[in-house]
Amino acid sequence: MSHHLLTVDSLNRESVDHLLRVAARMEPIAQRRQVSRVLEGAVLGNLFFEASTRTRVSFNAAFCRLGGSVCDTTGFTFSSMAKGESLYDTSRVMSGYCDAIVMRHPDQGSVAEFAAATNVPVINGGDGPGEHPSQALLDLYTIDKEFQRLGKRLSGAHILLTGDLKFGRTVHSLIKLLSLYDPLRITLVSPPGLEMPATLIDLVTSRGHRIEQRESLASDFADLDVVYTTRIQKERFTDEMNESFQGLSDDFMVNRDFLDHRCNQSTIVMHPLPRDSRPGANDLNVNLNGDPRLAIFRQTDNGIPMRMAIFATLLNVDELIEQDVRPVRWYVPSQTGTLDR
Repeated sequence: MSHHLLTVDSLNRESVDHLLRVAARMEPIAQRRQVSRVLEGAVLGNLFFEASTRTRVSFNAAFCRLGGSVCDTTGFTFSSMAKGESLYDTSRVMSGYCDAIVMRHPDQGSVAEFAAATNVPVINGGDGPGEHPSQALLDLYTIDKEFQRLGKRLSGAHILLTGDLKFGRTVHSLIKLLSLYDPLRITLVSPPGLEMPATLIDLVTSRGHRIEQRESLASDFADLDVVYTTRIQKERFTDEMNESFQGLSDDFMVNRDFLDHRCNQSTIVMHPLPRDSRPGANDLNVNLNGDPRLAIFRQTDNGIPMRMAIFATLLNVDELIEQDVRPVRWYVPSQTGTLDR
């Protein structure tokens, strides 16, 4: 693993497996059963120039759970970049304040440009339609945990990626991460014009994986192990695309009917969130709420231990966790959220 985490291209199978192991060790801390102060005194700079809830807050929580503190900046208009400051200048300044930096920016490649100006570890929290490496890592961690629960193996699994595969940076990172493992069967389903970039398909097939592209979800997926669906990224559309895009039909909707009649009882459903729950949005349907196959909230919970593992590894304290834990002292509910585990 390199000094920064900008793309999953910087990861190999060994470094990914290490992060999975460290994340598993972080579980008691993330679940508020233990406390660690291994990053006490360290400061995280969170620079989010694009809207975020889960990613920003979970990075904050992960750093704080390890004893660090956070300086938060959200929104382009509230930063000095609105005054014309360059990414280079911002990077040099923030490096003097922080021990690690998480950055999200609407322009692809911007986080890498920012990271080139500093030796402080930088984590890509999403760069436009580019990548989202920490999301892919927590997604893989979720798949691994769900498969362990179901007694399945990743090797040979059938995984469906559907929705916006062109601008969905989460699937760009995830498919590259999955390609590091034993051969998989990956099916791609997207609306016309929102297909997975050909370069990514070529990369994954060159590593021995079988990729199939279908035009809709209206077919048999009885052997499906994972459904990973994404929101349509309309904020990244050009004016021409906005004019031509008529919205999703039912042929692209992941709902209870699709799961009950085209999948099986052990298929798990994932989504990077947020999902558009408004009527007519045709995103992941809310009628799956409460279904044990819906893993989206387990998925978001897994973001905390994985992002803790990323911080611990980049800041070289991953081997010190066992020396720096104690039980929590405050009240912790037996379960957070709803009964969806």
